[in-house]
Amino acid sequence: MGVGVRSSPPTSNFSPPTSQLGGCDYMCGIVGYTGKNSAYRVVIEGLKKLEYRGYDSAGIATLSNGAANLIKTKGRLEALERKINGNLVGKIGIGHTRWATHGRPSDENSHPHACCSSDFFVVHNGIIENYLELKNWLQAEGHIFKSETDTEVLPHLVEHFYQGDFLATLDEVMSKVVGSYALVIMSRKHPEVLACARQDSPLVIGCGEGENFIASDIPAILNYTRRVIFLENGEKALITPREVKTYNSSGEILSRKIEEVTWDVQAAEMDGYPHFMLKEIHEQPRAIKETLRGRIDSSFGKVILPELENCLADLKEIEKIYIVACGTASYAGQVGKHLLEDLARLPVEVDLASEFRYRNPLLTKKTLVLVISQSGETADTLAALRLARSFNCRVVAITNVVGSSVAREADNVIFTRAGPEIAVASTKAYITQLIALYLLSFFLAEIRDTIGIAQKESLITGLLKLPSLVAEVLLKEKETETLAEEISSHRSVFFIGRGLDHAMAMEGALKLKEISYIHAEAYAAGELKHGTLALITKNVPVIALVTQKNIYDKTLSNIKEVKARDATVLALVYKEKKEIIKEVDKVFTLPNSHPIFSPVLSVVPLQLLAYYAAVKLGCDVDKPRNLAKSVTVE
Repeated sequence: MGVGVRSSPPTSNFSPPTSQLGGCDYMCGIVGYTGKNSAYRVVIEGLKKLEYRGYDSAGIATLSNGAANLIKTKGRLEALERKINGNLVGKIGIGHTRWATHGRPSDENSHPHACCSSDFFVVHNGIIENYLELKNWLQAEGHIFKSETDTEVLPHLVEHFYQGDFLATLDEVMSKVVGSYALVIMSRKHPEVLACARQDSPLVIGCGEGENFIASDIPAILNYTRRVIFLENGEKALITPREVKTYNSSGEILSRKIEEVTWDVQAAEMDGYPHFMLKEIHEQPRAIKETLRGRIDSSFGKVILPELENCLADLKEIEKIYIVACGTASYAGQVGKHLLEDLARLPVEVDLASEFRYRNPLLTKKTLVLVISQSGETADTLAALRLARSFNCRVVAITNVVGSSVAREADNVIFTRAGPEIAVASTKAYITQLIALYLLSFFLAEIRDTIGIAQKESLITGLLKLPSLVAEVLLKEKETETLAEEISSHRSVFFIGRGLDHAMAMEGALKLKEISYIHAEAYAAGELKHGTLALITKNVPVIALVTQKNIYDKTLSNIKEVKARDATVLALVYKEKKEIIKEVDKVFTLPNSHPIFSPVLSVVPLQLLAYYAAVKLGCDVDKPRNLAKSVTVE
C-alpha cells in the first residue's frame, strides 16, 4: 500500500484536467468537529445549515476509541441519517455534502474518502487538476482506489508520505497537488486532531470552549460559536479541542486574530448579501475561474477538452451545428452561434427546444446538436436531445449538474462549474455557459485548423483575464444601482445592439422583465426603422450595447435615431470609446478587452440593473412570480 520505501510522484509543466471524473467544486459543504460533544450531531446539524447550496450525496466519518466509522450515501441528509440510525459515536468527526461537477453521484463517490489502511479520512472541495497522474503513480505504488473522484488521491497521498508528523505530511501533500482545495483530514493516528488546508476554496475555523469547529461556510457553525478564523490561500491549521494553530505556506506559525460574526443565520447563508441573486452575481469571477480551471494549457496556447477526445474524428467531419436550449440558455446559444461561425467556420442555427422538436429539422450524421441546460432536466431540451439521438446525430451537452438526465443521455458533456444556483434568475450559470462555449469554439477551431496560432494565443490570453475583468466590473456596482433606480420608474425599456451586442440585449431584456416585471424588449439595432421606432417616445429608456468595433459607427447611427425621438439612452461601451457620452445621456464603461469577450463583461451590469430595479420596486428577487428554476414539464 505504498508504506515502505517512499518514491516521489511525477512532476510536469502541465497538469491534466479531471475531465469526466473528479470531486466537487468550492460550493460543496464541509463540517468538522473535535471536542466534548457528539461529533455526529454537530456535523449533521452543520451540514443541514449548508443545504441551501444544493448537493447530491452526503457522508460522515467519526473516531471512537481508536475505531473509525464511515457512512456515506447518494441522496439527501435524511437518507444518511436513516442509514446511520443513531449508531455513530465519537467526539471527533468530519462530514460533507457533495455537489458533483464531474463524476456521477453515488455512494462510492461521496465523501469522506479513506486511504487503504483507513488511518486517514479526507473531505475536499475543489478540483485536483493533476489527479490523473497522481492516481496512476499511487496505483503503481500499490494503492487501491474505490471511487471515480479526484479527491481520493488525497488520503492516499497522506498515507504514502506520513512518517509521524501530521503537519509535515500536510505540507508534502500540498506541494504535490495542483488545483483548488479546501480539505480537512482526520486520522486514527491523531485521534483528537483535525488538519486542514486551503487554496482558492474557502474554509472557516470556529473557536469554542473545549471544542473547535471547521466548515466551508459560516452558517454551519453559528449555532455553536460566533468566534471565527478565516483561513487564507496557502494556509493550513491543526485543530484540537483545546487549541487552533495556523501556519503559513512556509510552515511558520501564525498569530491570527479571532473575528466575531455579527450576522444572523439567514444573512450568513448569503454571505451578508440581501439576496441570493446578488451573491451569485458576485460569485461569477470565481465561477469563471473554476470553469476554465484545467481546461487551458497556457504554455502551449491551447484549449484541452478531454470530454471530447473520444470523438475528434467525428467533430472534424461536422458540417452543421444546431444549438438547442430554452430561455437564458438559448441566449447563451446566440453568443455561441457567433463564436462557432467566426472561429470554427461552421454554419450554426440556434433553436428554442420547444420549437426544434416540432419543426422536422434537417438532421444527418454530420450534424452536431449542442444542447444547453443549467439543470440538465429541462423537459423540452431533453425531448430535443432524444430527437437528435434518433437521427444518429452526435449530441454534446453543456450543463451544470452531473448525473442529470441531459448529462446521462448526451454523447459528450462539458460541465460548467458554477456550483448550485439558488436564485431563479440565472446569473453565474449563464456566464459559465458562455465560458464553456468559448472553450468549445476554440477547441473546434483548433482541430479544424481554422484559426492562426497568433490569434489563438491572443484569444486564450484574453479568456484567462476574464475573471479579473468581471471583478473590475463589479467594483462599479454602485453606479448600476443609481442607473437602475432611474429605470425602475418606467413601464417599458428597450435594449438595442448589433452582432454579439444583440445577443446580450436579449439576455438583458429577459433579466429585467423576469425579476422586476418591467416590460422590456430587445431589438437588433439595424431593425429600428422596421417598426420599432414607432414605440420610441420622449424619455423612453433605451439601453444600447456598443462593444463591437467593426460596427461601432453603424450602432452609433442607430443611437442617433432614437435620440432624435427624445429617448433617454444608456450606452455600455469599452473605456476606449467613452467619447460616446456626447451622443447619449449616460455611459457605463467596461474594461477594455477583445470585442469577442464583450458578452461576459456586458452581462454583469445588465444583471445588476435588473437586480436593483427589482429591489427598488419591492419585488421578490430570488423567486419571481410564475417562474421556476428548472422547467421539467412542457
